[in-house]
Amino acid sequence: MSTTPAMPIPGLIDPVPTPREVTPRADGKVDLVGLPRAAITRLFEAAGLDAKAAKLRAKQVFHWIYHRGVTSFDGMTDIAKTMRPWLADRFVIGRPEVVVAQHSSDGTRKWLLKTADDHEFEMVFIPDADRGTLCVSSQVGCTLNCRFCHTGTMRLVRNLTPGEIVGQVMLARDALGEWPRAGQADLAALGDDMVDEDGGYSADGRLLTNIVMMGMGEPLYNFDHVRDALKLVMDGDGLALSKRRITLSTSGVVPLMARCGEEIGVNLAVSLHAVSKEVRDEIVPINRKYGLDELLGACAAYPGASNARRITFEYVMLAGKNDSDEDARELVRLIKQYKLPAKVNLIPFNPWPGAPYECSSPERIRAFSEIVFQAGISAPVRTPRGRDIDAACGQLKTSAQKLSRAELDRLAEEKQAALG
Repeated sequence: MSTTPAMPIPGLIDPVPTPREVTPRADGKVDLVGLPRAAITRLFEAAGLDAKAAKLRAKQVFHWIYHRGVTSFDGMTDIAKTMRPWLADRFVIGRPEVVVAQHSSDGTRKWLLKTADDHEFEMVFIPDADRGTLCVSSQVGCTLNCRFCHTGTMRLVRNLTPGEIVGQVMLARDALGEWPRAGQADLAALGDDMVDEDGGYSADGRLLTNIVMMGMGEPLYNFDHVRDALKLVMDGDGLALSKRRITLSTSGVVPLMARCGEEIGVNLAVSLHAVSKEVRDEIVPINRKYGLDELLGACAAYPGASNARRITFEYVMLAGKNDSDEDARELVRLIKQYKLPAKVNLIPFNPWPGAPYECSSPERIRAFSEIVFQAGISAPVRTPRGRDIDAACGQLKTSAQKLSRAELDRLAEEKQAALG
């Protein structure tokens, strides 16, 4: 069991985690995953290479790690054989440890992963006909306490490091056979439809096409690490995924939204879920800190937002809470008032044991969607995926069952409400 303490949380509605350095490995080696070229160069210089050699080796190693997906220095064939043991003695190429891998009946896959200091978190891959989306976590646990979200019942232990974030993408590519020119042992497991006639990986068969920072945690409360990881994902010499295929979802951390657009530049999704202060204060408590007007104003000012790159509003459908015709009309009014280039994802509530809400009926969801559509705003209903393995939206929670700060806050609120 890990001895890493939970992060101190100043309060329910203003949780500001502090940055955390990577825990040194017991063997003294440095994990290169999560590091950009410049950092790798500095490490190589500090280990004894001259500046020119360090820069050259860093470029080669960066390419092999992020573009080719190797996990051993022995696989770096353009580096001298005599150099590879020198690297292996000082550095490693890590991945998060897989504790459990689950497959849903609908093709969704979920991995329970473990950090080097024995904390668990999850990632999910959702395949569709024309795309495959990886849902990536940014924190171990969460502290935002959104009442419909199972992850919100966990304690926040710590932020994930850049290596642990980008490592999820790399691990998914490992599992899906997504690296170009995969090794022969890997190719044998892929099947003929994933291998081109030259015996290498076929890009035409790529499964992982999109990334969403919608897993466990609030990405903007781990801003620096999320930014650094996504820069590696977007690097043309690295994982090389276009920023247009990456979406970051926030519950509304207004002060960091502009920085997200300027420094990362990915698509923005906002967990809206309600159109009145009263209801949003209840189900998304960060609304008590940054209200609807402030949030929508930040959305209107988000760098790069346009009709071609619309902001996505996530809206979970809760029976009798936020799903009325009046709610739909108010949603339309707010989007038009702030002149937002937006679309709305309507999400049927995914139940979990002890959840305080029920899902809206299919008829009610269709009526809500139709009102928004008739106003000229796209409002598709998201098909629930991975429910049978608790991988659907709002269901992610690791096996840790200790009573969390969020759960204690909820119990206290419910007790106070019962007392009147």
